[in-house]
Amino acid sequence: MKFEEALKRLEEIVNELENHELELERSIELFEEGMRLVRICEKMLDEAQEKVEILIREGEEFKTEPFGEDEF
Repeated sequence: MKFEEALKRLEEIVNELENHELELERSIELFEEGMRLVRICEKMLDEAQEKVEILIREGEEFKTEPFGEDEF
């Protein structure tokens, strides 16, 4: 599942929970699915952040500097 797909489904779940009177069982099912999607999205964001780090050469050593950290 791609990040955008997971985020879109998460938005659909939130809308359904907010805008519909649902039975308790259905609400719990949607909540559980939403929590799984949140964990998936968090994992994807963490992996993306690691990939976006820029390597800066300083002498013989390399150090990493987060990309765009100021923007968050």
